[in-house]
Amino acid sequence: MGIDLKSFNGFIFDMDGVIVDNYLYHIDAWGEFCKRHGLNFEVEDFTRKYFGKNNTDILQALFGKSLSSTEIDMLGEEKEAIYRELYQPYIKPLDGLVDFMKELRIQGGKIAIASSAPQSNINFVVEKICINEYIDVSVNGNMVRLGKPNPDIFLKAAELLSIQPGKCLAFEDSFSGIQAAINAGMQVVALATTHKKEEHDPTITIISNFKELLQGY
Repeated sequence: MGIDLKSFNGFIFDMDGVIVDNYLYHIDAWGEFCKRHGLNFEVEDFTRKYFGKNNTDILQALFGKSLSSTEIDMLGEEKEAIYRELYQPYIKPLDGLVDFMKELRIQGGKIAIASSAPQSNINFVVEKICINEYIDVSVNGNMVRLGKPNPDIFLKAAELLSIQPGKCLAFEDSFSGIQAAINAGMQVVALATTHKKEEHDPTITIISNFKELLQGY
């Protein structure tokens, strides 16, 4: 596997595509949102341009103009409400996640969520898949100035965990998120959920789910 889990004290998880495999539900939600607002939406084009970005960047690009923070909050929450409604009947943790987090806890590791998603989505996922007891801190996209691939969100998570970035292991699925973790000075494990294994950089550890990590822990 090429990575020694016991050499880390902090474990920082992105949410979408890592804790839950919800990519298609977000795409469907963006499609419905764009339909309601009369905006053009093509799945491949949207994925290429915006996957891994935060709502501020996506919304301003979609509407083609600068939006106020109030407008961004309102429009963003509209889209996320659509997503939660679509995903709620199907939500489940990625295979092996809960057992993996439980094992990290037993070994004394601290766990953070670092997601570009709004806190409403983080709360939704954490509560629905029952992992609240394992999460020490969570950082959402509104808590940092710059989104991924900038390192801000991972650095903030490490700060709140009181652990040096170099002693934190990040779990990501998007290329921008992986780059953000690397820019923060962290080692990273890539989840082959949204992108296939062969699409990822072969020099980093790539897994399909957390069962693969449990086998070597």
